[in-house]
Amino acid sequence: MTRKEHIVNILAQVFIAKIFVTVALWCLPLIFLPLSMLQSFGLPTGSDGMFLRMLGWAYLSLCVGYAYGLREALHGRVAMGPVITGIVSNGGACILLVWFGMTGAWDAWHSWVQIIGWASAIGTAAVTLQLIFFGLLADRRRASTTV
Repeated sequence: MTRKEHIVNILAQVFIAKIFVTVALWCLPLIFLPLSMLQSFGLPTGSDGMFLRMLGWAYLSLCVGYAYGLREALHGRVAMGPVITGIVSNGGACILLVWFGMTGAWDAWHSWVQIIGWASAIGTAAVTLQLIFFGLLADRRRASTTV
């Protein structure tokens, strides 16, 4: 396996993991769980849950973009749109998750939801770094060697 194939293979694995975890832990619960259950976890649902449901769909739309990145990676290419979107989305999510977790915003949440929150902070940091290294920087290194 060449270095390029190895890097693109890792990038594909990052997209697969990101899609699976996001859909399983965030999209499906926010879109489909009853509001009463989300409230029992301590999540702020508002009066009608509209913003949580919209957030679930927004996460799902990001996964659609990641699927396009995955498709390109499986064909040996780096799709910079999904890579940069993932860096911005996951980097921003990591910063916010760490900030709100450290300032006690999750104190009313059920303990296992707090664990998911901290795991998501770690996961988004890892995804951000992997997309930078195996997507953004790998693509720039490849471009500089072909000039």
